[in-house]
Amino acid sequence: MTLTASAAIPTAAASRYLSQLCKHFAHKIPVEHDAVSGRADFPWGSCRLAAQDGVLRLELDAQDELSLARIKAVVEDHLVRFAWRESLTVAWDGP
Repeated sequence: MTLTASAAIPTAAASRYLSQLCKHFAHKIPVEHDAVSGRADFPWGSCRLAAQDGVLRLELDAQDELSLARIKAVVEDHLVRFAWRESLTVAWDGP
């Protein structure tokens, strides 16, 4: 069974953050991305990213709750650091 979680983060810099996250993660894991979409494949699951209309959307998939929590923590931590000029809050839908 695959568990999923998603978040929609309003920000005018959605495309920039998508690019920063993907370029950063690409140093350690397989990543594909362009200006409006991306995918990062972690050892414990995946994160799909989309930037459009002032919103950064994140969709996570993992095989168990621990793996999903780990991806959430990594993605959220990096996003908050990259967006230090804004006080972004990531509200996850799902487990």
